[in-house]
Amino acid sequence: MNRVLRLAAAGVSLSLVCGCGILDTKVSPSQHQYSLGGPNNPVTLAATRPRAPATGMTLIVSPPHAAAGFDSPRMMYVRQEGKLEYFAYNEWIDTPARMLSPLIIAALQGSGAFRAVVERPTTAAGDLRLDTEILRLQQEFLSKPSQVRFTLRAYIVESSTRRVVATRDFETTVSADSENPQGGVLAANRAVQAILAQLTDICAQAAGTAIAVTAADSKTAR
Repeated sequence: MNRVLRLAAAGVSLSLVCGCGILDTKVSPSQHQYSLGGPNNPVTLAATRPRAPATGMTLIVSPPHAAAGFDSPRMMYVRQEGKLEYFAYNEWIDTPARMLSPLIIAALQGSGAFRAVVERPTTAAGDLRLDTEILRLQQEFLSKPSQVRFTLRAYIVESSTRRVVATRDFETTVSADSENPQGGVLAANRAVQAILAQLTDICAQAAGTAIAVTAADSKTAR
């Protein structure tokens, strides 16, 4: 009888050990979150770039939109042409559009081209309005090194007439330093900086064009 009890106890102990081992294997990897910006953000970038000629205009910046699939914190990547996938345990801390908004405003403010740069919604009256949409922000593993592709569409509208002064699609690809999400994040930040530099230039040019058109109209009216 004692031997039977000892064998039964040993069996229970073995079951508990095996059960604990099974439970341990079900622990999920931790989630990693990343943001756009950092030490080399557009504020620093704008401070080191030549300032655009001041136009005295006020620019109203609409919150950026994002194309379907890019309007969530999930990080997109591509391994096959035309097939979009998401990283399972790596994501943005917020949607790319919401993270991009303060970066756009900081870059435009730092350009010196405008008297004021104001984010919508606002009661302030502006001369021009900037609307943007993220068309693509993805890490592409189609070659080595992998690349991050960032595409941004921009519209600049004259507030008084609602006339589109300028429209443009910006796109850049930046090679990743490592073949993982962390490398993609660093490349994404460099891609955003490159596009924002181009965006501030075209906004300054559009402001100059709007002033020239207004001056020409005034002369014609006389």
